[in-house]
Amino acid sequence: MRLLAGIASFTLVLAACGGTAAAPSPSRTPSPSPTASPSPTPTPAPTFKAELKSSNENPPITDAEASCAGNATVTFSGTSVKFDVVISGCPATTAINIGHIHEGAVGVNGPVRIDTGLKAGDLTLTAGGVTFTRTVTGDAAIISQVLANPAGWYVNFHSTLHGGGVIRGQLTKAS
Repeated sequence: MRLLAGIASFTLVLAACGGTAAAPSPSRTPSPSPTASPSPTPTPAPTFKAELKSSNENPPITDAEASCAGNATVTFSGTSVKFDVVISGCPATTAINIGHIHEGAVGVNGPVRIDTGLKAGDLTLTAGGVTFTRTVTGDAAIISQVLANPAGWYVNFHSTLHGGGVIRGQLTKAS
């Protein structure tokens, strides 16, 4: 009988102390591991390029400034328009005064729609060239039109000698 009383006492003590017979307490309940959520993939900004040539002007440039050339990369982000431009091959006397995006197909002169903000005297060509970046604010409706049909738009830079434009290139989607 004493043996049965001892076993019963041991069982009660074991249960009270949290032995295997006791239910797990809330602090001992394993918490679920956090699930890592995937990082969002950033959407690349729409980027376009234009190969700038004097022969693309309307009419084409045929004098000493016909040697001018360049490339423009235009990146849109909301209403922000970033121009990354390289101009090269110009005569030492060339002064690039202004630049814009015009609405117009190949060979068609069109109105200025997005201005780079360049003014006469802002750029100094060294050895016939210059590299620069400009960011401006554009009209959202115009930007939407450019994004929908880049081939209907061109980048144009004007010199002192050629007020209507010295180098021009149609926009194409950058790859």
